[in-house]
Formats: sequence, C-alpha cells, structure tokens
Amino acid sequence: MVQVKEFRIRNNCTVEEYRIAQLFSVAKMSLNETGDGEGVEVIKNEPYDNELGKGQYTYKIYHLASRAPAVVRTLAPKDALELHEEAWNGYPSCRTVTTSPWMKDGFKMVTETMHLADRGDTENALNVSQEVLDQREVVYLDVADDSEVPKSACKPEEDPKQYKSKKTGRGPLKGDWAKTCDPVMTCYKLVTVEFKWWGFQTVVEALIMSYTRKAMLLMHRQLFCDTDEWHGMTIDELRELEDKTAKDLLEKRHKQLENKTDFS
Repeated sequence: MVQVKEFRIRNNCTVEEYRIAQLFSVAKMSLNETGDGEGVEVIKNEPYDNELGKGQYTYKIYHLASRAPAVVRTLAPKDALELHEEAWNGYPSCRTVTTSPWMKDGFKMVTETMHLADRGDTENALNVSQEVLDQREVVYLDVADDSEVPKSACKPEEDPKQYKSKKTGRGPLKGDWAKTCDPVMTCYKLVTVEFKWWGFQTVVEALIMSYTRKAMLLMHRQLFCDTDEWHGMTIDELRELEDKTAKDLLEKRHKQLENKTDFS
C-alpha cells in the first residue's frame, strides 16, 4: 500500500523570500549533517530548460549508514545505505525523486512541492487527481510546536517561540501565529512513498514518512531562526554559497574517510 501524505508548512515570510530561505537552509543543513564519511554529496547543480520548463536541477547522493532507521540497517548491507536524489526546482513548484540504486525499483519516494501566498487553506495546491486527493492524508506542521523536537534541538536561538529577527522584527511565533502573522506563505509537499519488500512494506513506509516529517519540521524551524542570515541575499549570492558548500562537503567527506582509513 503506497503511502501518500500532504504536508502543509506555514512560514512567516513571503513566497519570494522563501525561495532564498529554503536554498540557504538546505545548504547549511547539508554541511552540518556531513561527517565521518557520511552525509551529502552534490553531483550536479545546474540550470535546466526542457519540457518541464525552466529551473535548477540538482543530483545528490545521501550517504546514510548510521543515520538510516534501525530496521533499514538490519535489512540492507552497509554499502547499500545510500539514496540518490534528483530535484527539478522550477520555483514556485518543485519535483524531487529519491531512489536506491541497490533496491532499484523496490523503493521510490516522490515529493511534489508548491509554494503559495496563503495560510495553508488551498485544498488542491498540487493540482492532482481526485484519486490522489482521496488517498492522501493532510498533515499541518507547526514550526513553533516543539513537542516532536529532541531536547538537544530546543536551544533558545533555534526556538521560533523565542527567536526575534533583528532585520525584520518577525517573531517570536506564539499562540495562533500562523493565523495572524504577516507576511505568510505555505509550503505544500505531497509525499508518495513506495517500498516493495514483502512483509516490511507497511513498517518501512511508515518509518520513512515519520523521518520525513521530522526532517521537514526541524529544517523549517531552523529556516525561521536563520532569518537574519538569509534575509536580503540575492539568488546569485545563493548560487555562490551552494557552489562553495558543494566543495566544502566533498572536502569534508574525503578528509574524514581518509582519517578512518588511517586508523583502520
């Protein structure tokens, strides 16, 4: 049974600002998550202009190892714990396809994204069929809700309920902030997960959805608390940051892999 969930994440920024904020946050988190030979490897990051339209194409490899759920580590050999991600970012829409070379057609996760200047009340933001609408589960993620956040991530400077932007005056996000804040926009993410291992399908698909939910929540909490870092950046400055981050990621992974080899 394929799992389909539509995550709706409201943010205290404009649709135009979110384009920069998201790319900045992805670059920052990729660098923070890379270490001990694991993390993100950027293979391609280039413009595209084809039948899909115009935008930015990225191809990344996620080296998971210890970061993969325990049940997945049990089922798969160590050298199989990597995911390949292709993304076509034609903002304000984006399509991301994540696969496993080892599992081939046994695993696929597709994320369709649309960004709108609303409060999360557009019922078919992705313009999908009635069949998909009937199958999906809508989930609202509140970036100010820390009930699902590990205590280690509940630092004052990383808590939207305590953070106040010096540049914009936005924050802290308290009470029914998503109903009253200005500006506001919503990130709609329709996630479809398919895992074709008989006997493990339901469990693994649920785990992947749970991990995806947590990752989205943490990223958007950090995105808001980094407002003063990304606010005012241009897309050209952001592309330069992405290029630098890709080089730093490669150097960081290789250096730590060499260190592991030296001590083996």
